[in-house]
Amino acid sequence: MTARATAGVGRGRWRGEPTIRLHAGDTTAAFAPGLGLTGVSLRRGGAEFLATPGGPAALRGGHTLGLPLLAPWANRLAPTDGGYRAAGVRVAVPARGGGLHRDGNGLPIHGLLVGADGWAIGTERSGAGRASFTATRDLDAAVFPFPHRIGVTVTLTDGALRVTTTVTPTGRRSVPVAFGWHPYLRVPGSPRGRWRLVLPAREHLVLDDRGLPTGARSREAAERAPIGRRTFDDLSDVRRSRVLALETDTASVTLRSDPGYPFAQVWVPPGRPFAALEPMVAPTNALVTGGVPVVAPGDAFSATFTLRLEI
Repeated sequence: MTARATAGVGRGRWRGEPTIRLHAGDTTAAFAPGLGLTGVSLRRGGAEFLATPGGPAALRGGHTLGLPLLAPWANRLAPTDGGYRAAGVRVAVPARGGGLHRDGNGLPIHGLLVGADGWAIGTERSGAGRASFTATRDLDAAVFPFPHRIGVTVTLTDGALRVTTTVTPTGRRSVPVAFGWHPYLRVPGSPRGRWRLVLPAREHLVLDDRGLPTGARSREAAERAPIGRRTFDDLSDVRRSRVLALETDTASVTLRSDPGYPFAQVWVPPGRPFAALEPMVAPTNALVTGGVPVVAPGDAFSATFTLRLEI
């Protein structure tokens, strides 16, 4: 009989910032509740699978790193006529300022919670080879006036991190759902050019020069090929198969999402030692163009992804 891996929940520090830490077997994870509940470390056998460029200062400045939650919308938002209409509500979005983090084109990007405090840690559990915690945060903002609670459950087992995100309305309004996560991944032991990018058969959503979907789509076959000098900033409908990975001959990290994440962004920027495989509930700019799930008061919406580590 094989003994179950030991597992537990504790506290630690990451670059001086408080963290909640999980361990299960030879796998560890750390999340920083005061910095947007961002995952700041994910290790197996002592090897780090997350990249954290810029550290705490970057998160406080609204920049992403590690494993950040992008909510209430992922990626960019391009308001029309000064705002957007979702779940029957017209919402104004300022053309500049407004406390929004913006991309190089001035578009609000990655929602409102990157690096934000206000997360409350709830239940902590360990045993039977797994460790977990829950966290919640309430959100109601001028640019997203849909009162709701975001709940996150993080579960670590030996070699795998599972994250479930739940949106529950807390007011009388239905809530449009467009969140995502943005894992900054690395494969230990090899430079990025030697990593193989594994993608499923999918529908590629064509983006314009601002990174917004044009409405055009094209089918693409599954692939497994070295990244080499290639770069990506691609959005896909992956509902046929929601498994993406980065791998070498000796290590891999695999993203597997449930049906709550029918879209994924692959971001491989030039000259950086990481690649992002991003599960998304809705495509970029869906609060403006439509098609987001809507959860009514009394109901809840959940989506789950798992990162599996091999080394």
